Amino acid sequence: MATSVAAPEIPQTKTPPVTLTDTAVGKVREIMATQDPLPAGLRIGVVGGGCSGFQYSMSFENQAGMMDKVFNFDGLKVFVDATSLMYLNGCTVDYVETLEAAGFKFDNPNTKSTCGCGSSFSV
Repeated sequence: MATSVAAPEIPQTKTPPVTLTDTAVGKVREIMATQDPLPAGLRIGVVGGGCSGFQYSMSFENQAGMMDKVFNFDGLKVFVDATSLMYLNGCTVDYVETLEAAGFKFDNPNTKSTCGCGSSFSV
């Protein structure tokens, strides 16, 4: 009689719908360290406005809201509300420094167009 042995379950690593690069996480931590009191994490969202219809928002947050999804990037909590998550699915946030400017850059595959200044978008 043959006995069957169940294969060990391999944990699935699910890719979060929003990604922060290591550079972005480092910069957020650097800025957070200057805040008093120290915030619990970073909120990323999409709000109406700008010349193309939507714009990105980033702010520090002390706790998650009822409709928030919470993601962990190397110990940094990132809060995203359910509505914003629809627009940010697949988005990567990076921190870029060039000779002309420095700031957070959103690479969002859902955008159909962006404005000339690059701070707003449409879907």
